[in-house]
Formats: sequence, C-alpha cells, structure tokens
Amino acid sequence: MDSVSTVPARAVTPLLEDFSLEMTGKDVPKLEEARATIPPGTRINVTFLGNEDLRMRLNAARAVKRFGFVPVPHISARRLRSRETLEEFLDALRAEGLADNVFVVGGDPATPEGPYDDSLAVIRSGLLQKYGVRHVGMSGYPEGHPAITDPVLWSAIEAKAAVLGEQRLPGSVITQFGFDIDPVLTWVEAVRQRGIGLPVRIGVPGPAGVRRLMGYAARFGVGTSASIAKKYGLSLTNLVGTAGPDRFIRALAERYDVERHGEVKLHFYTFGGLKATSEWVAGFRAKDAKDTQEENWGGARPGAAGAR
Repeated sequence: MDSVSTVPARAVTPLLEDFSLEMTGKDVPKLEEARATIPPGTRINVTFLGNEDLRMRLNAARAVKRFGFVPVPHISARRLRSRETLEEFLDALRAEGLADNVFVVGGDPATPEGPYDDSLAVIRSGLLQKYGVRHVGMSGYPEGHPAITDPVLWSAIEAKAAVLGEQRLPGSVITQFGFDIDPVLTWVEAVRQRGIGLPVRIGVPGPAGVRRLMGYAARFGVGTSASIAKKYGLSLTNLVGTAGPDRFIRALAERYDVERHGEVKLHFYTFGGLKATSEWVAGFRAKDAKDTQEENWGGARPGAAGAR
C-alpha cells in the first residue's frame, strides 16, 4: 500500500481550505457552469494571454467578482506594448473595483513587445500602487524554467520580494505546476532559507486527461519521467486515461512542516476544466471530512455499540 494512503484526513483537509483557481478570458461560460461548486470568496486568477484582448480580460474579471469570487487579473510584462497600455489596463480594473489583487508574470514572448523586460520592471514602475493594487502575486519555478537559468530565477524572486517589502505591498508566490512533491518542498524550503517569508501557493494540475497533462508538462518544462508519472498516478502507457492530484496532495500533507515551509496553500491549474476541478476539490474535501469524523470517533460510527 502506498504510504500516502495512510495520511490522516485531518492533515489533508487544511490544505484544501482557501485554495485558488485559474481561468482564461474565454472561460466565463465555464465559470458560470462551475460556480455552484466553488466556495464563495475563492481567489480566481484571470490569465493575460496573447490571443486575448482588454475587453475579454475585463469581462472575465467582472464575472469572477459578479459570481462572488475574488478576481486576480494577470499582467504579462512582456506583452505590454507601452506604459500607456499598462495604465489603461490598471485604470480599467480600478474603475470597476477589480484592482485589489494582481498577478505579475514575465510572459512568453522571447522579445518584449514594449518597455517591460520582466515582472520586476512592472513592480518597480510604481504604477501598481498608483492604481490601487493591494496585493501582488508572482511566479515560482521549483523545477526551473526552460528559458531562464536558476541563478537568474533566484535573483528575480529575491528582488521582487525585496521591492514589495520596500513598497509595503503584500505579496505571495504561485509555483508552476508539477507532478513530484520532492522538488516542490525542497524549493519552498530554499525560499525560506533565503529569508523570503511570502505565502506560497503550490501549483497543482486539476483533473485532466493524461495526454493533455503531458502536453502542458512538455510545454512548461515539468519533469515527467516514468518514475515521477508513477508516483503521481499517471500511466504513460495509457494516454487516454485521466488523472487527478490525489497522491500529490496526500504526499504534500504527509511531508509539509510549517516550521520549515511557512504558509502554504494550493493553486489549481484547471486547463479549461473549471467544473471538473471544482467538483474534484468538493468531492475530495467531502471524503476527507468524513474520514476525519471517523478518525475522531476512533473508527466507530454514530449509533454503533459503545459509541459516545
């Protein structure tokens, strides 16, 4: 039996409190379909992709707020064509009460489309505070980045944390998703050893087809060796199957140590499957809540002989 199957439910359940989700500008219909299974007040990140425009991003952020969730619009530094483009976006967010939380990322373009080389340049601009931003999210890469060396990544996260501290802006880190908890926790511990105390949201793939997960993993440089796949519950010989993050989350619960890892929460990359992800979380939480009750009863069910 896998050791993580014996992790007490009471250790797993707290990790599923205050989780966050991710959607694209095109996912508003999917958000409406999934809204009943998403806890009120859930933080939902809205991407800043090259095939989206200002109207789509704003409509998605509006929908998140309208349905009772917390919008976290992304700002892709390298996709910003000018300072005016950034100000236009921030001004539109502020006008509709959507600017409290943002997530700033470098973005995919190899060459910046405007004056911002990276997310640090956006943070340093001072425009976030000017337009009412109160919390800034940033990226973390436990398994590295396909186009950026580890020393550069460490320098960047340290600099961003320092600048946010100077600006007195609260922040947090969302990691790239992965299938192996070992490099994630090693990386989080290294973050703490470098004096960075920001809360970390560990990126987790929502339930999806194995072929789809493999495609995203290859795109983002996530390790997918046979041993890692087996540990996560993926079958590289059955690409038509589906997989959820059950084992990953139970392994995290087994090894998470608040003294070493600090504040840790979960962020689900939904890959368009908002309803599938939110239903999976709800089902997982319900099962663990039942298991926790049984643990508290010492294995006895209500009404059983000797139960009190």
